[in-house]
Amino acid sequence: MDCVDLDVAEGTVYGLLGPNGAGKTTFMRILFGLVGADAGTLEVFGRSWTYDGVATLAPVAGFIESPRFYPYLTGRANLRLLATLDRRGKDADARIDEVLDIVDLPDRADEKVSGYSYGMRQRLGVAASLLREPRLLVLDEPANGLDPAGIRDMRALVTRLARSGLTVLLSSHDMDEVEQICDHVTIMSKGRVAFTGSLDRLRALAPAPTHLLTTSDDLAALRVLSKAAERLGDVSVTTTSAALALRGPQAAVDRCVITLADAGVAVRTLVPGTSPLKAVFFSLTEPEDDVDPDQAQPTATNGAVTTATTGSSR
Repeated sequence: MDCVDLDVAEGTVYGLLGPNGAGKTTFMRILFGLVGADAGTLEVFGRSWTYDGVATLAPVAGFIESPRFYPYLTGRANLRLLATLDRRGKDADARIDEVLDIVDLPDRADEKVSGYSYGMRQRLGVAASLLREPRLLVLDEPANGLDPAGIRDMRALVTRLARSGLTVLLSSHDMDEVEQICDHVTIMSKGRVAFTGSLDRLRALAPAPTHLLTTSDDLAALRVLSKAAERLGDVSVTTTSAALALRGPQAAVDRCVITLADAGVAVRTLVPGTSPLKAVFFSLTEPEDDVDPDQAQPTATNGAVTTATTGSSR
């Protein structure tokens, strides 16, 4: 990694986004002290591995990739073992019941983990992390491999945790996931920061949305829309091999559809193309798009290889 600079504000859900191989997991391994950085500093609530050692992780919990448990033990027994290893003390059982309730697993807590679905194991991993009563929860691709219902449940869980005041650092390669639950985001590409800032700032970089349109007569539709261009407003119409491509705000696309209907051209399909945020994500992370990096990132990094500061009021 090179020049990665994160400043995670306390009490937010911060997305670390990038395609596979971008360096997200490496960054988290450095945060957890599993690998060392060649240069730079990493601070968590004012503590760093350089000066404070393992005490840096006192207010931190989470997992990298997928959590692992003893399959022949129950979910509760796994949590009790982890609580013992972490010296949780006499109140461990009450805390275990509490975290099982938070992740919606109280009814399955006394079943062996070998019978858990993948989504249940992910939620048990969150429960294990919450045992420590952390201030920062680190989740590496928590929805990866889940079915749609599991993804929905994981998103709802992360949202509830953030509302309780917990700071969440969440890595993902899915722009839709990040858009739904994160406040700020850093996008990485090949070990470097391609963008860092709020989702609103990222949306400002996004191109106008595109819709693919097929009609009863695409050539006639093109003529109708060309003649009505002035009235339709800020929308461009281009042809593809199988459809017309309308690029512009939704209101302008709606006017195109109404204009075609008034002209007697039937609209057969109108399909949204790549979402604007996905489009800007691809432009930032795929070099073949020839994006000018000076225009692609509105904020600069400070040159540290790995700098993360949580607890900031920014």
